[in-house]
Amino acid sequence: MQLNHVTLPANDYAASVAFYTALGLQQIVAAPPRYARFEMPCATGAGPTLSFEVVAGGHAGTAEIFLHCDDVDAEVTAAEARGIRFDHPPRDEAYLWRCAPTRDPAGNRIILYHAGAGQRFPPWRIDGRTGD
Repeated sequence: MQLNHVTLPANDYAASVAFYTALGLQQIVAAPPRYARFEMPCATGAGPTLSFEVVAGGHAGTAEIFLHCDDVDAEVTAAEARGIRFDHPPRDEAYLWRCAPTRDPAGNRIILYHAGAGQRFPPWRIDGRTGD
């Protein structure tokens, strides 16, 4: 299995479009005032997609999504230049990932990260495997 698509709840269509565009995603579907879809940058061409849907009733802001980057520092620098603010600069976490978290306009946590081998093969992996 591979992650293909994620839909996040949102409160404000225009603010969410601006946020994900500033984050560096390319908008491929616009259905205001309710829905937008973005394509993730991918070296092989067709990457996974991320969308948001404006919801009523306070369900926005409850999701957390990790977006993989080869170079978290460069991606954060580029996103900051486009107006995105991060909770803290990229840093190496105890679980061996380099992370920089932010929030979209609805309050959903968006974490730019690089895990390397630590994503699938951390030293504490249950079966003890260290690689494929």
